This record gives sequence, structure tokens and C-alpha cells, in this order.
Amino acid sequence: MTEKPLILVTNDDGITAPGLRALIDVMNELGDVIVVAPDSPQSGMGHAITANSTIYCNAITIDDGPQIEYSSSGTPVDCVKLAVNEILNRKPDICVSGINHGSNSSINVIYSGTMSAAVEAGIEGIPAIGFSLLDHDWEANFEATKSYVKTITKKVLEHSLPEGVVLNVNFPKLKEKDIKGIRICRQAKAYWAEDFDKRTNPHGRQYYWLSGKFVSQDKGEDTDEWALANGYVSLVPVQFDLTAHHAIQKLNSLGFNEE
Repeated sequence: MTEKPLILVTNDDGITAPGLRALIDVMNELGDVIVVAPDSPQSGMGHAITANSTIYCNAITIDDGPQIEYSSSGTPVDCVKLAVNEILNRKPDICVSGINHGSNSSINVIYSGTMSAAVEAGIEGIPAIGFSLLDHDWEANFEATKSYVKTITKKVLEHSLPEGVVLNVNFPKLKEKDIKGIRICRQAKAYWAEDFDKRTNPHGRQYYWLSGKFVSQDKGEDTDEWALANGYVSLVPVQFDLTAHHAIQKLNSLGFNEE
């Protein structure tokens, strides 16, 4: 008998998030599912780890299903580390993270706990995918994403991924019949123009609320932002080697190595 794939599921919105529950439903169709997810929302945590305090991790039952679940006080990256080093008795065949409430396209991949969990799995040598939906609503409808999640995950299970690469998959907020398909994309060039709302509390101490506006500088039709705006699922291959290889020759010409 062929052994079922072992699938690690995590997220950054927390163990009870509807997006995570939708992802678990799909993964239960594909293999044996182990869930290790934060016990509270961890959005925007990026690749943070818990280094100066304790981490708790407990078995938990949220709803019916064959999956085995653990809730952790740690970050999304902590959850992957705990799963690989403490909970699982073998390396998972794939790690899937999400489905995030809100897009992680373009520069958002840098801040995303969802994608950082996938990247951490990739660092561990595990094929990994981060899934996100362009809808921040806690009651977002994830039904339109499920067939695509299943298709993409099956492809990766069958063919793996290039070394050092994980996938960043984002879904437009559309009904399934209105989604035009999947586009392989590059990350759009964009940034957040931050705005800090400065206030004073009743004790006279100043504090800030962070807000901002997303600014796209990219008019290309091969980007994740273009794909989402035009009704496609965007799929961006992400590498976690941050070396700017194209800059090495230029830097060598500046004489840093001269004595």
C-alpha cells in the first residue's frame, strides 16, 4: 500500500481562522494532516521567532476531521520549527500555509507570517506553498479557492519544487466561475506609504496608530498585482536566498578587496 503524503498545515491568522479550516478540509482529501498553528493572530510577524520567552504547544480539537492539531503560543515560523523538530516523526512531504485573510502579493510577502512559515519549511528542505485570499473579512468565503488549492498542492506533491523555492499563491475575491485561471507571475514592484496617526492618551503619553496606502509602481502585465486585478490566481516562485547576485560584479569593481 502506498503511504499517504504527510501534510503540515499552518497559518498566521490563528488556529480558529476560517481560512485555515478551509485549507485543512482540502488537505484531508490529499493526505495525513498535521496542523501546528498559532493560538492567536500573528499577521505581519514576518520571519520572527520566539527567542526570549517560553513557547507552549498543546494538542487541541477545533472541529471534526481526521487531522491532528496543535495550538502554539509561538509565531508561524515557531510553529514550523516545532512541527519539524518536536512533533513529527518524519519530514512532511509538503507544508501549506494559509489560507490567509488578505492578499500577500507584491511587497507584502516580506511582512507576511503566512509566507514566512512557508519559507521556513523551504529552508528545512520541505516543498512549501503559502495561500492567501484578497479579502480581509473574517467571514470571507473560501469556497472558490478550494479547487485551485487542491490542484496546485497535488502538482507540487507530484513534481516537488526547484531547490530553494517556495510558492506564493494569491486568489482574487471572486466566485469560482469568474476566476480566469492561474498565472505564473513575478512579484510586482510596490511599497507601502506609511502614515502614523499620532495621539495622546489620558495620561499625557503619546502613541501612534500605523496606517498607510499601498502604492504600485509597476505597470507590467506579468505581475501578481496585474493577475489579481484581472481575475487570475497569481502564483509567484519565491526564493529565500536574498543575495543580490547581479550586484556582485559591481561591488567587486569598487575595490573592497584591496589592501
